[in-house]
Amino acid sequence: MVVDGAWAALVVLLSLVSQYREESWHRIGYFAITALIGCLMVVRRRWPTLAVTAGLGLGLLQVGLGIAPQGSSIGYLVFTYTGAAFGTQWVSRLALTGGLLAGPLAVLEEHWTQGDSTPTGRSAAQQVFVGALLSTPFILCWAWGRLTRVRRAYLTELEDRAERLERERDAQAKVAVAAERARIARELHDVVAHNVSVMIVQADGAAYVMDNSPAQAKEALATIATTGRQALVEMRRLLGLLRTADTTEEYVPQPSVQELPELLEQVRTAGLPVEFSTSGTPRELPRGVELTVYRIVQEALTNVRKHGGPNVSARVAVDFGDRDLNVVIEDDGRGSTDEQLANGGADGQGHGLIGMRERIGMVSGSLDAGPRPGGGFRIRAVLPLRAGR
Repeated sequence: MVVDGAWAALVVLLSLVSQYREESWHRIGYFAITALIGCLMVVRRRWPTLAVTAGLGLGLLQVGLGIAPQGSSIGYLVFTYTGAAFGTQWVSRLALTGGLLAGPLAVLEEHWTQGDSTPTGRSAAQQVFVGALLSTPFILCWAWGRLTRVRRAYLTELEDRAERLERERDAQAKVAVAAERARIARELHDVVAHNVSVMIVQADGAAYVMDNSPAQAKEALATIATTGRQALVEMRRLLGLLRTADTTEEYVPQPSVQELPELLEQVRTAGLPVEFSTSGTPRELPRGVELTVYRIVQEALTNVRKHGGPNVSARVAVDFGDRDLNVVIEDDGRGSTDEQLANGGADGQGHGLIGMRERIGMVSGSLDAGPRPGGGFRIRAVLPLRAGR
């Protein structure tokens, strides 16, 4: 409004300077119309409908009173632009209609003021041409206003699109963080389930041989302490990742297929006989596949210790194919039912095969789990390998 007020003051000043030869009552009417035009110019952006309709009314009043257009006519050009740029659809059409009628009305007003004679000796065709010529500035102002409206709408659309993209980016970031936290939670579950299971088996064994074989009991207690420390270190690393906002993949523990013999040795120490075999040509695997294989074997052997029953043994086989990696874990136990194993435990409260399927799904693999012919349970995972790895 400050800028519009400055322009309105300039228009009013030019209008007052140009009005020097009118009759007294014409001068008073012209001053009044000029003052109203200046006021409408100040508020034209805030109330475009009022400015356009009132401006059209003042123009018709000026023609009806026979007051010749002077410097204040600039305000009518401004109102035409305002209707096209800021007004509603009907206000824009009203501004265009007023602009088209401005030239003919000016010629008609001149004709009325000079009587029936042809003004300044012009023919009818010349009067039509002059009327069209006088309407041209109004049409150009209206077109300028429409261009301004289109450009402003385009910029608004770009701003809205940028805001939507920013919101989508934030939403995707939140989804990624949630997925990373869920993955870390699965890591934590595997670590705790495996190490606690080993510790329980060692503790039971130590209690059994405490009186007859103190050396074996001492060895079992040392294994419990070592396993507990390893579990505590890995849990601290995982929980530290959950507490910080700047989680990065490089700081996440990444066990690999090469570490399976160490895992199986730990399981054998806990009292579960495990056979291990590999076939094909071992080679470097994607980190996601490496971690998935390790965690699947770890979870499967943990379930065997929990639910396999007495005198159970297991077998782990890894086959490096040309396009995929096959992992088979099977046992000959007589433990919990298949439904309980599928739910993750005898109490149905664990993750079990559900977590395995989630892990394998992350690397676009497949999982086949079920009872073996003749007893026991088998888990077979097929993990696709990218070409060139």
